[in-house]
Amino acid sequence: MLAAAPSQTPTLTALAREAIDFDRVTFFHMDDYLGLPPTARQGFGNWLESTFFSLIEASPEFHRMDPTLAPKAAVKAYSEALGGAPFDLTLCGLGVNAHLAFNDPPADFDDSESVRIVDLDETSRQQQVDEGHFPNLQSVPRQALTVTIPRLLYANVVLCSVIGADKRDAVRNSRALDPDPDVPGTALKLHPAAELHVDREAVADD
Repeated sequence: MLAAAPSQTPTLTALAREAIDFDRVTFFHMDDYLGLPPTARQGFGNWLESTFFSLIEASPEFHRMDPTLAPKAAVKAYSEALGGAPFDLTLCGLGVNAHLAFNDPPADFDDSESVRIVDLDETSRQQQVDEGHFPNLQSVPRQALTVTIPRLLYANVVLCSVIGADKRDAVRNSRALDPDPDVPGTALKLHPAAELHVDREAVADD
């Protein structure tokens, strides 16, 4: 299970260099916007194709969300693609509001579904502008598909990598607090084999 964000580029680049038979790996991704054209560069499936899959000499199976479907149909299709087996590995990050995928606060740590349609909060939408993906807040989609937190954490190992000073509060709160839906990153503490990897900028004040 892959996240798609600039903060994931170092992790994905390192993964692409590993001596892995990627043809034997099945990949999923954890979220995507609703309402963008299929070829939009901001689409997370498109971002992963150009940032990660273009680096590997293989043709692995990559199950992409299809935001061109009607929202409920897209949820159903991706839920079926995910199936019921655990992931071997979930690679994730934290948003500036500590979101996991597009599970903004308050997040549902006990969601019974695998995939949801969500309304993006303004913090998450502004992050996309600040990272240079959109020219202004008005151009950022207001809804997205996201894999839910319980489904993301249904994995043998979860590696969360976070870089940059803008994520300091998210990292600090996710480390300091007990599991709290208002800080979605604290859900990582519910997993017995979750690791948080950060750069110096993300913990500079700690």
